[in-house]
This record gives sequence, C-alpha cells and structure tokens, in this order.
Amino acid sequence: MTERVVFSGRVQGVGFRYTTRNLAKRHPVTGYVKNLPDGTVELVVQGATEAINGLLLDIAESFRGQITGTERTVSADSEKYREFDIRF
Repeated sequence: MTERVVFSGRVQGVGFRYTTRNLAKRHPVTGYVKNLPDGTVELVVQGATEAINGLLLDIAESFRGQITGTERTVSADSEKYREFDIRF
C-alpha cells in the first residue's frame, strides 16, 4: 500500500524530514519525505497498514504541538521505492 500524507503546522525548519527519516528506519516502510513550497511537508510511504500507522504515530508523538493538520490519502502511485529517503 502507498499513502500520501501532508503535514501542516510548524513542520519546516524544525528537523522534521531528518527525524521522519530516522523514525522510518524503525518500521518496514519505504518512500520519501519532502518540504513543499507552501510550508507543508509531504510524506509518501509504502508498506503494510500497521507499519505505516506505526510510523505516523511516532511522527505525531515526536512533533506534538507542532503538527496542526494531517491530510492522509491512499495513493495510486505505482512507483516502488527501495528505501526511505529525503527529497529536496
């Protein structure tokens, strides 16, 4: 399964992408995290639903009080990611 999650709030300039990459290493997921021009952060993640939910829970706990919105959608993205990385 592939999901696209867009986080809003104070999510740029606070180490969000690097922390997310480190958290992703704890879960059997692949994909990427990327800053968007509008100040949000995009997460594209592939894996089992339980693994994705675990990663999102870890992100929410790490950035409690900084994330004000989370838009989560199932993606039709057919690209297969080999690892989890940061995109610029």
